Amino acid sequence: MSLDEDKLKKFGFIERGPKDAINIDPLQTGGILTEDARKALLEWGDGYSICDFCGGVLDLIKKPPVNEFVHEALPEFIGTDEVRLTHGARESKFAVMHSIGKPGDTVVLDGLAHYSSYVAAQRADLEIEKVESSGNPEYSIDPEDYGQAIEKVASQGKPPALALLTYPDGNYGNLADAKKVADICHEYDVPLLLNCAYSVGRMPIDAKKLGADFIAASGHKSMASSGPIGLLGVQEEYADTVLRKSPTHKKKEIELLGCTSRGAGLMTMIASFPQVVERTKHWEEEIANARWFSEKVEELGLIQVGQKPHNHDLMFFETPPFYEISKTAKKGRYFLYKELKKRNIHGIKGGLTKYFKLSTYQVGRDNLSYVVDSFEEIIDKYTEE
Repeated sequence: MSLDEDKLKKFGFIERGPKDAINIDPLQTGGILTEDARKALLEWGDGYSICDFCGGVLDLIKKPPVNEFVHEALPEFIGTDEVRLTHGARESKFAVMHSIGKPGDTVVLDGLAHYSSYVAAQRADLEIEKVESSGNPEYSIDPEDYGQAIEKVASQGKPPALALLTYPDGNYGNLADAKKVADICHEYDVPLLLNCAYSVGRMPIDAKKLGADFIAASGHKSMASSGPIGLLGVQEEYADTVLRKSPTHKKKEIELLGCTSRGAGLMTMIASFPQVVERTKHWEEEIANARWFSEKVEELGLIQVGQKPHNHDLMFFETPPFYEISKTAKKGRYFLYKELKKRNIHGIKGGLTKYFKLSTYQVGRDNLSYVVDSFEEIIDKYTEE
């Protein structure tokens, strides 16, 4: 079989359009590479280049200092006894669920959990009990409801194998009281997994202080890394279970299928790490920017949904002014995307005008001010027509 030459012309190098735009996409703001990481991407981008230095266990490589990074720096950074690399937070969650639970066991999830938390539980053949949020407008999670959910599951024959809290959730950017949730779970001897895809690498996280038994983190979402890459943090009590080794290939950890993220993902994470550590020390500045932005756009008629005052850069807005414009605008509900693109602003998905979510992380006050002014300019333009 030979491929048609005209078809092949569609492939090869493809330029990324919005790479120089002001980026407010929650999936991307925390994953933008540092300059050192961009250099590492070119240096280590060939296949499994890191494997040239491997003696059989990826995270034990001494030069480059993968061993020190994984077994010393990262545990100190997130406050767990053990850390392993994964291909993303979802794989970290599955590894915990699959090793801690048995088919038919139950996992308690918050009602704001990411779809991948559900899929991970389903792949591990676990039942799911939800802790519902308070609904509009705050969508808050009450820690006491975890106790009720655990008791409900236990009354049906067997306590839950695990509880999970999304910290923060990926829709509204709400930060529940993780410490209180952990304390309640531990009263029932139920371990707690924190899904920190939008927190580790953005804000200070200490699993021991929060009482978390496991941490799932995302390098490509929040640690300035080339994806896919994530972290799995495990406290000592559960390390032998989650990180158990193969009886036939004694160096290989079963839940990680022996090795995980190799090459560019790992080396960009290492390259960005000094700056990632530093930026977590300035989290209060990021919160101040988020609150400032929320206040300014609410003056334009947008409505921030979720916790107020907000405690995270990820925010969800109901946007009545844009929705009303979309009913009569020539481009319909795609008018906003087109107008923002003209102004070099990226991150609001095409077709969304009734509501959308965005992130202010690392955008900076000047650029955020430009986004606010652009929103106002767009509203005024269509209102005057």
